[in-house]
Amino acid sequence: MIVPITWGLGFTLAKIGMEQFSALLIMSIRFGIAGLVLVWFTKPPWGHMREIFVVALIGSTIQYGLTYNGLKGIDASTAAILVQLEGPILALLGTILLKEKLGLTRALGMGLAFLGVFIIAGEPRLEGHIDSVILLVAGSAVWAVAQIMISRLKGLSGITILAWVAIMATPQMLIASLIIEDGQWQAITSASLVDWSIIFYLAFIMTVVGYSIWYHLLSSVDVSKVSPFLMLLPITSIVAGMILLDEKLTLSMIIGGVMIMTGVASTLINWRWPKKQINLP
Repeated sequence: MIVPITWGLGFTLAKIGMEQFSALLIMSIRFGIAGLVLVWFTKPPWGHMREIFVVALIGSTIQYGLTYNGLKGIDASTAAILVQLEGPILALLGTILLKEKLGLTRALGMGLAFLGVFIIAGEPRLEGHIDSVILLVAGSAVWAVAQIMISRLKGLSGITILAWVAIMATPQMLIASLIIEDGQWQAITSASLVDWSIIFYLAFIMTVVGYSIWYHLLSSVDVSKVSPFLMLLPITSIVAGMILLDEKLTLSMIIGGVMIMTGVASTLINWRWPKKQINLP
C-alpha cells in the first residue's frame, strides 16, 4: 500500500511544485538527488551505459517532458487517470514488438480504456486543454516504449537501472530545461521551504523509498500479485487533489475513470510484466 500512496500523492505534489519550478527543472532536481542517493548502492553497469543513456532519454527526459507539461494544463485527478493508459499501451506494444499473445479480454480492455479517455477528453472544463490530454497520452506511450527497452537489459537489477537512469537523465533534463524553459535561477533562489519540501518528497519519499519498496516486492512476490495495487495510485491522486487543490469530480470523470481502470485491470490478467520495469508516475 505504501507504493501507490506515495506515488499518487507525489503526482499531486508535483503539480503544486510546478507553480514554482518548470516541469523539466523540477524533474532534473528530483532525479539528481535520488540518483546521488541510490548510486552508492550499486556498481556501474559499464557494458550497458549506451542502452541506459537511451532509456534515460526516452523513458525519463522525453516522457517527463510530455507527462508533466500535460499535468500543468489540467487537474491532477484527471491526469492521474489518463496516465493509467501506460498499462494497455504497454500490452499493445508487447503484442506488436515482442509477439506476446494479446487475447480477447485484453483487447476489449484496451478498447474500453481508450473509450474512457475520449469521455474524459469531452469534459467541458477540458475545452481548450486537449493539448494537455494529448501530451499525457503521448507520455504514456513513450513510457511504454521505454519499458520494452528496459525489458531487454538482461542481467541488471531494477535498482541498478533506476540509479543510473536517474544519473544520466539529470543532465539531459537540465539541458532540455535550459533550452526550452526559462527562469530556472529565479525559481531556485526564490523557492520557499514548502517548495523545497515538495522536492524532498519527490526525491526521497516518492523515488528512493517508493522504488526501493517496489523493487523489493518485485524480487520477493509474484509480479501479477502486486501490479494490481498500482491501480490505487489514481485514487490517491484524486483524494490528494480534492484536499490540496480543491479539485472536483464530475460524472464524466467518474464514468471515464471507471472505464479506464476496468480496462487497465483486464490487461493485468495473466500478464507477465517485465521485472525490470520502471513505472515512474
